[in-house]
Amino acid sequence: MTRKERYEAVLRYFREQQPQVETELEYGSTFQLLVAVMLSAQCTDKRINQVTPALFRRYPDATAMADADDEELLSFISSVSYPNAKAAHLKAMAQRLTENYGGHVPDTMEALLSLPGVGRKTANVMLSVAFSQPAMAVDTHVYRVSHRLKLVSQRATTPEKVERELVANIPVADVPKAHHWLLLHGRYVCTSRSPHCERCAFNAFCPSAL
Repeated sequence: MTRKERYEAVLRYFREQQPQVETELEYGSTFQLLVAVMLSAQCTDKRINQVTPALFRRYPDATAMADADDEELLSFISSVSYPNAKAAHLKAMAQRLTENYGGHVPDTMEALLSLPGVGRKTANVMLSVAFSQPAMAVDTHVYRVSHRLKLVSQRATTPEKVERELVANIPVADVPKAHHWLLLHGRYVCTSRSPHCERCAFNAFCPSAL
């Protein structure tokens, strides 16, 4: 099976089985989504969803978070990974939004990357989830699944290289969903350790399963 045929088979399956797919993070606004995505780095969505309800009640928008007391803000997220750094980034991000964007999350890669604590993966999540743009966020799950299925070449040795190869081969209309398709497949089926090949829909043609 060629790479093009694998893309077609994988995308056909996901279109049929998961036509509606979205992030597992819980949020009530674009700003809250940005906060949740920033917090989710190297942490599970389940943990973030346990933390954010109280956090969002206290700081529902950029203006409120920009004025947060440092210790109080830290206390809300103390159970996530790297809480000190994330608390500092959240407050600085909220201040930048308030000062430069009227408290609203911008919808371009350049502007998102100008926000403290926002990297390319976070920016791509925001572009695809919040603004329905054809952006492909590559986390550890997407990176792993893409390589195991050989959707990307061996030259794709960084998340950005994987992103560019995926975007080049996935129809524009599918790109926003494809991030979630590959991520959820990696989270629940094609896991890092002991992947569940026996219940994988791609087992018959996955190069890593042969």
